[in-house]
Amino acid sequence: MQKPYVLYSILLNADAGPGHAKQNAEGLKRAFRDAGADADVALVRRGDDLRGLTRRLLKNRPTALVAAGGDGTVSALADVLRGGETPLGIVPAGTMNHFAKDLGIPLEPQAAARAIVQGRRRAVDVAEVNGACFINNASLGLYPGIVKERTRQQRRLRRSKRAAMLWASLAVLDRPPLLDLQLELDGKRQDCRAPFVFVGNNDYVMEGFDIGRREALDCGVLSVYTTKSCSAGGLLALFLHAVARRLRQAEDFTEASVTSLRVQSRRSKLMVATDGEVRVMATPLEFRIRPRALQVLVP
Repeated sequence: MQKPYVLYSILLNADAGPGHAKQNAEGLKRAFRDAGADADVALVRRGDDLRGLTRRLLKNRPTALVAAGGDGTVSALADVLRGGETPLGIVPAGTMNHFAKDLGIPLEPQAAARAIVQGRRRAVDVAEVNGACFINNASLGLYPGIVKERTRQQRRLRRSKRAAMLWASLAVLDRPPLLDLQLELDGKRQDCRAPFVFVGNNDYVMEGFDIGRREALDCGVLSVYTTKSCSAGGLLALFLHAVARRLRQAEDFTEASVTSLRVQSRRSKLMVATDGEVRVMATPLEFRIRPRALQVLVP
């Protein structure tokens, strides 16, 4: 009898308390066995070199590499796998799971395992900024500041992630940052004074109650969103316009679809959040879209 092919499933254990990591790993192995395949599970903990582990596993020429975690875990694997032939499988195990939801991947582990083993390949776009990959979005201004403040509250005040995010959002929105930038959108220059610049991998739904969803991941475009509103009240009004499906009628809101974006600043470095991970990057920032550079397994 031919031995089932092996899937390497990389698990990011975000559970507090003893025993959870082992239970999750065994549960994943069972889910893949039930779907008709073997799975080796490598446990990844905070601070581990996820990209390095992915490269080492890739040398074993697996049928697929599987990210069992949130968008950050998926993004790290995609960073290594983009441009190659080894497909990425996803078992959603994060808080938001935006990428998995936009691909129609089931959120339940057993169903996600079946989608990986019995599903099909699909080529999707990835984006990058200064060579760093992102699968969902990158942002400047508001969100990196919120994430930085959230981390401070978690470490110093011992708040939970959700509580820290709420208080961090209130703190940053009370005094929104103001970016003074020059944008080059497919070579066309424009000045930008705004509290944020949001760059999406493909087009985002920006109105109604589906805000943050993407209908397609293979259109080969970057979507750039920003605003002239620089106060907490102005940002709240913008949000209400979005909920009421009138965001694109707001004079303060601007959007563009491009294949490349260059962000210039008087500052030599800027904080950039890519798929929830904040890093400091040298300016100018060079954004690009890589059409259908990533193979993913979907139902």
